[in-house]
Amino acid sequence: MSIREKDDPTFFAHLQEQNLLRQYDLLTNCVEIGLSKGIEAFDKYTLWSLNHVAVANIAQFGGRFREQPIYVGNYIPPHFKEVPSLMDQFFSVIHENWTIIDHPTTLPAYALWRLNWVHPFVEGNGRTARAACYYLMCMRFGKLLPGTKIVPERIRENRQPYYQALRAADQAWEKGHFDVIELANYLQELLKAQLADQ
Repeated sequence: MSIREKDDPTFFAHLQEQNLLRQYDLLTNCVEIGLSKGIEAFDKYTLWSLNHVAVANIAQFGGRFREQPIYVGNYIPPHFKEVPSLMDQFFSVIHENWTIIDHPTTLPAYALWRLNWVHPFVEGNGRTARAACYYLMCMRFGKLLPGTKIVPERIRENRQPYYQALRAADQAWEKGHFDVIELANYLQELLKAQLADQ
């Protein structure tokens, strides 16, 4: 069962907002588990759960990696057959660099960019990427971060710098480089604003 946006845009928007609230509750639980078990608790099952909640009642294939092509504006994500391998690589980068990269927003920036680049889900990729990014921020600081408006909400409010930073990471990748510094700096500013707003 799902609601289509074109059939009832107002109700659809209401469901999306309710899903985001539920996703944040789940994200809080996931962070608590991660803080108890360590970074290895961040896995595909965590992402599947966060995605499922984000798209409940608005998409029928939430909570599992896509098995079909999708298109995002002019961007064509990798073929769906590549998604499982790309996601294995994604988690490997996070886990293997967790104790190497100290900067608090570099790996969260990588997660935000890479999940958007792979687009592993049929729907809710941005919401899931922002949740994963915030999960990693909390893990990096070793606690649920205080603040009345969290980083994912701040991204939603002003998306142009976010899109620009994602494009910069894409352009670096196309040239054979890994560079998420613009996105990491952007996230650092949002995090500072969150922590100042308690």
